[in-house]
Amino acid sequence: MENILDFSLKELKQWMKNNGESEFRAKQIMDWIYKGVWQFDLMSNIPKSLKEKLNRDFSIYLPNIIDVFESKKDNTKKLLLALKDNNLIECVIMNYNYGKSICISTQVGCRMGCKFCASTVGGMIRNLSPGEMISEILVAQKVIDHRISNIVLMGSGEPFDNYDNVVKFLEIVNADYGLNIGQRHITLSTCGIVPKIEELAKEKMQITLAISLHASNDLNRQKIMPIANKYSIKEIISACRDYIDQTGRRVTFEYALVKGVNDSVEDAIELSDLLKGLLCHVNLIPVNEIKEKIYKKSSEDNINKFKEVLSKRGIETTVRKEMGSDIDAACGQLRRSYIEKTQISEEGC
Repeated sequence: MENILDFSLKELKQWMKNNGESEFRAKQIMDWIYKGVWQFDLMSNIPKSLKEKLNRDFSIYLPNIIDVFESKKDNTKKLLLALKDNNLIECVIMNYNYGKSICISTQVGCRMGCKFCASTVGGMIRNLSPGEMISEILVAQKVIDHRISNIVLMGSGEPFDNYDNVVKFLEIVNADYGLNIGQRHITLSTCGIVPKIEELAKEKMQITLAISLHASNDLNRQKIMPIANKYSIKEIISACRDYIDQTGRRVTFEYALVKGVNDSVEDAIELSDLLKGLLCHVNLIPVNEIKEKIYKKSSEDNINKFKEVLSKRGIETTVRKEMGSDIDAACGQLRRSYIEKTQISEEGC
């Protein structure tokens, strides 16, 4: 039985045709699903005979909510979700003055191995389907009883390591039959898989591409990001220039400041030289400290000095506001904590 959330409107129309049904029924069903009706039998304008076929071939599968954590600092909510196969994922709902934003996972775990990220602890288990990614948003909207208007693909997993499913997800959430979220309200973050940056440029989407750079030279980047051994910063910047040329969109460079590793004034100067003349924005991130990792957050003074250097040298820069720091809101932290607690509980039985 297939998850109907994995289907585009075109695919569902084809199913209708193959099953002797009128194609316009596909749009009716999509309308019900994205209005929050998740049982075919409750769709009042769908004939009984079609409902029987839908129940035979499809489920409207959404993950179970294991827990919901809410920050006392900024009302950020983090959901721990269990998929059909009992694998765990997480998503984060953040409140901004421009609306509700969600950071979703694209994989169960991650195989990129970045040294400061909890998502990589335990490796990658599997990819999420387009429907599973969509279901994170549907469940989140139900929890907060409010529409999500912005999406960030920056949770557990590397989106470009699940490229085809992610592109299909972007198509469905952007479509008027889906969640109808504009592409300019969607940010996709990658650690820098160059061929996929080039491939995405050809899609001519208007999403925001964010590159997890985190270092100003290859030597330092290789110490904290294994992907740097495959693709150099020079190759990444070249791919970004091509992306900008083809889409006209500004690229964001994410830079997690790690104490004593990449947060010096010299690093800031080198980074500004690297990005000079590029249509870009730098988002400085005070790194989240994770007990399995040795890296520590840069001091507030160093963060401010780093930003000042970049700004004075013509690079538009912001420091990301820390959201949900009291509820393990960083990528993979909540899932990891839950797994550890469960293992300890089982061992104690």
